[in-house]
Amino acid sequence: MNEVVKKRQPADSERINLAEPWEVEFRRKQYGCTEAQLKQAVAAVGESAARVTQYFRNKSTPPKGGKQRYE
Repeated sequence: MNEVVKKRQPADSERINLAEPWEVEFRRKQYGCTEAQLKQAVAAVGESAARVTQYFRNKSTPPKGGKQRYE
């Protein structure tokens, strides 16, 4: 057996292609999310990897503002 196992990387690292199952799995691991969360992020901000990254960063950050109490 002379098979060469090649680690797959997206051909276009700036875009997310949800039509390729292996890329969905790659991106799921990259962002640490489920497939449904990845699809929701792409639906919300588009297929730009930079925008999806920002989307997940904003989701994990607690909301700013609101009332602060000083005692």
